[in-house]
Amino acid sequence: MKPISISLLTICGLDELTEHSARAVTHVLSIVDPDYPDPDAFRIYDSHHRTILRFHDVIEPYEGFVPPEPGHVEAILAFGESLRRGAAEREDAMGHLLVHCHAGISRSTAAMAMLLAQTYPDQDEDSIFERLLGIRSQAWPNSRMIGFADRLLDRKGRFDAALGRLYARQLAVRPDLDETMRRHGRGREVDMARLSRSAA
Repeated sequence: MKPISISLLTICGLDELTEHSARAVTHVLSIVDPDYPDPDAFRIYDSHHRTILRFHDVIEPYEGFVPPEPGHVEAILAFGESLRRGAAEREDAMGHLLVHCHAGISRSTAAMAMLLAQTYPDQDEDSIFERLLGIRSQAWPNSRMIGFADRLLDRKGRFDAALGRLYARQLAVRPDLDETMRRHGRGREVDMARLSRSAA
């Protein structure tokens, strides 16, 4: 797959959307909770192409929650393919892709990671996550989403393994995330970090 020819990549949360309104955003991938309204901030954006997906930031099925499913990841990858087709039709390589979720930490960073992996199929997974951290340093991608992307992109488990190493890196910087993630039902991701450290 050829690069998406987007010159600027941004990840943010809902409370940051307004500050990006004057940054010539051309493409938006919105990921919000199922019952959350369409963000008002986009009313002040210039004309742009936007896709909105609705599911909760969970990694296991829970009653009353809509977890990420393969169809959601397929939709994100279809969005990436539309970026590639659109770039081929443009004469220049200019563009600004903004991906957001509620906090700009989990669903949006998982989406950006899989878009990068889709765009650069020959790049190794640790390099993909290094790129991701350069865009959003607090990234903690949703492991359920990455797991589906691993299979759909034929990464043969390497995407999942590299994600564990990313979690370990983030926990080394912020040990408090261990308790926070466990409290929010994300203990399996913390365990992934520990497994990656023990395997190193």
